[in-house]
Order: sequence, then C-alpha cells, then structure tokens
Amino acid sequence: MAMAGSLPTQSVGGRSFGRAAEDDFQRLSFTGSGSEYFGIWIVNILLTIITLGIYSAWAKVRRNRYFYGNTILLGRGFEYHARGGQILVGRLIVFAYLVIYNVTLTFVPLVGLGLGLLMLCFVPWLVARGLRFSARVTSYRNVRFDFAGRAGGAFLAFIVGPVLAALTLGILTPLASRWSYRYIGNNLRYGQKAFSTNPALGEIYRSWALSAAILVLGLLIVGFVVFLVTSLVGGLTDDVDVASLGSHLSAIVLIALGYVLVLAIFGVAALIYGAGVRNVAWSAATFDGRHRLLSDLSRLRYTGIALSNFVVTIVTLGLMRPWAAVRMARYVNEHTGIRFEGDVGEIFSQIDQEGSAVGAEFMDIEGFDFGF
Repeated sequence: MAMAGSLPTQSVGGRSFGRAAEDDFQRLSFTGSGSEYFGIWIVNILLTIITLGIYSAWAKVRRNRYFYGNTILLGRGFEYHARGGQILVGRLIVFAYLVIYNVTLTFVPLVGLGLGLLMLCFVPWLVARGLRFSARVTSYRNVRFDFAGRAGGAFLAFIVGPVLAALTLGILTPLASRWSYRYIGNNLRYGQKAFSTNPALGEIYRSWALSAAILVLGLLIVGFVVFLVTSLVGGLTDDVDVASLGSHLSAIVLIALGYVLVLAIFGVAALIYGAGVRNVAWSAATFDGRHRLLSDLSRLRYTGIALSNFVVTIVTLGLMRPWAAVRMARYVNEHTGIRFEGDVGEIFSQIDQEGSAVGAEFMDIEGFDFGF
C-alpha cells in the first residue's frame, strides 16, 4: 500500500500525485501464453486462406475472445460477445460499396468520384458505429460496455485532426491526439457509469518533443550518410562506363536502404510518441468521476518490445507472431491499472444492480468492427 505522503510527487496527465500512490492501483494482467495462442492463430490463418478471407470475421472473434478472456482485473477476465456472422455482414457491406465505387470510377468517372466523396462523408459515421459495436460486444463481470459518440465528434477526431497534423508537418499532432482520446474516453461507458478524460495538451507536447527530435535527427543523419556515400562512390569511379554503371547500382542500393531507414525512423518515433500519449491520456482519465486510471509504460521498453517483435516475426516468416502478440499484451496490461475509491465489492454490486443500457436486439443488426 501507499507509504507516507512525504515521498516525491510526479505529474501525469496534468495531475500530481505521490509515486507511492501507484501501489493503490489494481493492475491488469495477462494470463495467456504464446503456445496456447499459436494453436488458435495457425487455425485462423489456414481457414482464412482456404475460404479466401471469409473466415477472417470468425478468426477475429476467436482471437479477441482469447485475448479478452486472458486480460484479468481483480481476478476476473473480460469477455467478447461478437459473432463472426455479424462482423462478416458489416465487412460485406463496406466491400460491396468499394467494388461499386471502383467499377463506376472506371466506366463512369463522375459517378465514381461522387461515390468516393459520399464514402468520405460516411467515414465518421462508420467510425462511430464501429466503436459502439466494439464497446457493446465487450463485457466485464457480466456488464457490457457502451459508446455514446456521434459522427460529428468522429469527424473532428479522425478527419479534421489528422488533416491538420499533416498540413502542419506534425506540429499539431498532439492536438489531434487529444481530440481523438477525448472523443473515445469521454463517450465510453461501463454499465450506466461514464469514463472521462481531459489530457493536458502541454503534457502531450512534451511526449511529442522527444519523438520529433528523434525524427528530425534521424532524417538528418540519413541525408548526411546518403550524401557522403554518393560523393565517395562518384570519386572512386574514373572510367565513364564504370562510373555510369556504378552510379546506377549505388543509386538503387541507396534508395532502397534510405527508404528502409526512413521507415524505421518514423516507426521508432511513432512508437515512442504512442506510448507517451497513452500514458498521458490514460492517466488523466477517471471512471464514474472518482476512480482514477493509470498507464505508466516505459517508452523505450515499449518501443524495444515492438521492434524486437517485428524483427523476430520477419525472421521466422511469421511463425513467432503469436509469441510477439502475447508478449506485447502482457507488458501493456502490467502497466495499466485503475484505483478504486471505496469498497470494490460495493462499487461493482451497485453497477450490477443498475445493469447495462445495451439491448440484446442491438447485437443482431450491428457489425462494423472498426478498432476499439
């Protein structure tokens, strides 16, 4: 338990609290194993290939049921209630629209362009419906989650925000992240109780600054190395034909290597930023206005796990993907928690009595499974 209040404090999500107070948080845990998940994963892969992708909807259900069921809080796991048929219907609707769009774009370009613009207008609605579906098929202690967000909020969070971030070369990325986390966090429900979050923009910019520095420094180093190697290759080739051949070969190699290095730099910067902004947003969140949430991922450790998982997966031709997924899930869960104010038994007893606002009939007509 927390020790004396004389210990130093830290600021997370714009709030200050004693470091020892972290002992009061109930941490999540992950009880799955790579060997267990491998059996589910390999069957999902084979059946998806055999059915030309149709089984992918059921594969997602099996995967989520495994990961949700092994995500433990206070000795109880989460549950995932979606059915493969629901998800397949939603995917078929979107797939059919995309087929019609591509066909009309080829033969009747003006109509295809109109369908493309119409699809863009529907994206926020699809995102909101997808988040609602994903929340409502998730439960804990037999009480469902819910999501109350509207298309307007999704438009701001997932259309306007990314566009502004791109137009400002990433400078407004923290603002876009704040909009997206607030949209999701402030519209999430558990039973009749609401979550809320209001991450401090300054805290997000502190996390962004490190990623931006890594990105700028990395690109400068890559540019300098490319310039240096190009100069050396040009200086070592005196014969015109040899110089021409050497220049072409070196150009191809440098372009390929530079492309890989740039992707790696962007990947590292994105991972570090993602872990940092998650810490800020999650640690600024509350449940029912009084129960505080916590995320204390180590940005370097999180990035190291993600990168090593990627390398191992590539080297083993994907066979170690189950191990990598379990490894990441375990780390993230161990650094995620919630601190309940009051008796935990009474809190959940009250939630159980209030029940969930989600009707069973909803589950038969929804199927847009955009990520939750």
